[in-house]
Amino acid sequence: MNTRLLILALLSSALVTGCGGSSSSSSRGGQDSNPPNTETPVTRFDMANSCYALQSVQTNKYLVAGEDGSFTSSASSASAGDALFMQPATLGKYLFYTANQELLTAGDGAVSAESTASDAAIWTIDLVPGGGSFTIVSDSTSQTMQLDDSGLLIAGPETNGPSSEFKFAPTRNCTSYPEMPTGVSAETFKGNGIDKPIIGFADVHTHMGMSSEMSYAGNVGPSAGGALYGEVINRFGVDHALENCEDFHGPNGIRDGNNVISLNPTDTHETIGWPSFVGWPRRDYLTHQVMYYKWVERAYLSGLRLMVNHGTNIKALCDVGKTISGNPDADCNDMSVAVKQVEYLYDVQDYVDAQSGGPGKGWYRIVKSPQEAREVINDGKMAVVLGVEVAQVFDCGMTVLPDGTEQANCDEGQINSEIQRLWDLGVRHVYPFHDINTSLGGAGIFNGDSMNLLNFLDTKAFFKTTECRDYPVDEPSVRTPGTEMATAIPGSGSDPISQAFFEATAGIIPFYPAGKRCNSRTVTDLGEYALRALMTRGMVIDIDHAAYHSKDVMLDIADEQTPAYPLSSSHDAHGGLTSDQVVRMLKNGGTVYPYKGNGIKHKEFLEKLKFWRNKAGISDVDQPLALGYGADANGFGGHPGPRGGDSEPVQYPIVLFSGDDWGPQFANFKPVTVDMLVIPESGKYWHIDETGMSHYGLVADFVEEVRLEGGKEALDALYNSAEGYVQMWERAYNRNGN
Repeated sequence: MNTRLLILALLSSALVTGCGGSSSSSSRGGQDSNPPNTETPVTRFDMANSCYALQSVQTNKYLVAGEDGSFTSSASSASAGDALFMQPATLGKYLFYTANQELLTAGDGAVSAESTASDAAIWTIDLVPGGGSFTIVSDSTSQTMQLDDSGLLIAGPETNGPSSEFKFAPTRNCTSYPEMPTGVSAETFKGNGIDKPIIGFADVHTHMGMSSEMSYAGNVGPSAGGALYGEVINRFGVDHALENCEDFHGPNGIRDGNNVISLNPTDTHETIGWPSFVGWPRRDYLTHQVMYYKWVERAYLSGLRLMVNHGTNIKALCDVGKTISGNPDADCNDMSVAVKQVEYLYDVQDYVDAQSGGPGKGWYRIVKSPQEAREVINDGKMAVVLGVEVAQVFDCGMTVLPDGTEQANCDEGQINSEIQRLWDLGVRHVYPFHDINTSLGGAGIFNGDSMNLLNFLDTKAFFKTTECRDYPVDEPSVRTPGTEMATAIPGSGSDPISQAFFEATAGIIPFYPAGKRCNSRTVTDLGEYALRALMTRGMVIDIDHAAYHSKDVMLDIADEQTPAYPLSSSHDAHGGLTSDQVVRMLKNGGTVYPYKGNGIKHKEFLEKLKFWRNKAGISDVDQPLALGYGADANGFGGHPGPRGGDSEPVQYPIVLFSGDDWGPQFANFKPVTVDMLVIPESGKYWHIDETGMSHYGLVADFVEEVRLEGGKEALDALYNSAEGYVQMWERAYNRNGN
């Protein structure tokens, strides 16, 4: 996460309420032109996204809507009954969507068609023992859908028997429920065999758990104190997940915190979300959701086969978010928020499964071992690795007392307990350090002003710095170490931000020598214990965000293991990562993937990687030439812009896996067509040459950028990257009894 978000608090003068707009579900939806489903459902999951007429077991007749919005069982055939589109809210729970774009809703003993979505419109469906028919129970009232003596559909007390049993008869002429298209045609590929190298690319650093509500049910609360607007999933669909956010950002977006991040406090934007999206999402608007699940699905259909999703939080930033969003009770404990985000990802998995027809059928699969990842990917699905990236990992913060002594907020027992808690939750990738000094050691400083304030707010002390050690300056680095440290943060002393800073720190001002400085704090004894405990457990350990000199210590500890322990760098190694360190990582079987750029940046980093591999003596036989990326999506870091200049333009439709640049490993794959993403109902479109990566769906288009810039070699490296990560994970995981 980018700490520039901190300045949101310094210029925020008014509280705003959480996002929410119109709750109407009648603004979207279109007539279904697809062939009707001809199969009668056997399980309670089979109705997903299909068209049915509801038949009463008691009368053998089908439901028909009356002029007053009620329903009776009076039609003699399915074609004469009302067509209902069955939209899954999650596994086994549905919205009944009428051709008139209304929802069957329970209330006051009745079932009526309403245009406003509510929990009373969510129904749990269960199979009646013996099969063939189903019961339907309201989620909000616990009332059972049933017929009264006159054949009127009502919501009444729980009852058994034919009056409360229904069958789903396939029909047509439904109105489809609103949804974001993927713009991808043809079926995506499966693997070549469980014992064959994985083909597919990897995003090894992203934040799909970041959402303005961290649960399916809507009862957990927001990430980052509410600073980010929009949801990955919503039980009522896209027009609720990504709706108008005027209530949050103000008229024309005048209260959007992104205006301050961009240093343009008078900036405005259109707040309309689905389906028009006039003003957002944009690659440089950091306060809107960019990982709606259908955007991620578009990337998956184009070959994304492994994604590392990190639960993330920085307490000081979260406290800022509380002020901006008007959520004073929002949870800002680092570990608590991270765990909630990870738990939310299981909700996301259930939601995708529900859309796909039942448990385990979805393309989004959480995996807990490299072997499981291989199995999932070979089945043509996307392996999701769970991770944690927080400032105070294991709740191991620290406080610097007035006399300069340090007060550690954890011990070895707490570290062991927290590692076990994360392991049991399915977390397999951990950042030991992130943006703040802790009891475990120093953070990599990459911003000399707001980061320092952040550290002060969390630890009651500013960073202490030292000269960065010598490194091979004539060789490529992932990120050169050190940064200029500001004294008046972040302005000259007369601006409002500096004045707010002086007030927050009671006039205490840090002073630093001129030139680039590195964090003088390295790995503590407690930090060494934590690193060895993570290695014993077989966790993937990310070296990014550790202080530059701490990275040396981490590599020393990794070298002590038998065999040497691989480390991961997943998004540009904040704080610095130089050629000598990269070579050590690669020799130990680690991976180094960059912060996601456009196709040009990806090709440039590939040349660096080839240099480091050559210096490390690694051949393609030893380890595949693999280059994925870390998108840091929803991480407040921004996304790449268009390539521009004289770059060969991306032309739609894009055809993947067909042509001279696609090697023999793709020979058995059917071509996949990627169209420019367009929302048909509004005409809204995203062209990567115009917008850059406005949201995660543009990853599919990025693949074509890589082909245009780097040809076969770059495509091979990209589609080797899931295999590269899994091999690194195997080197970490397959030890000590795992």
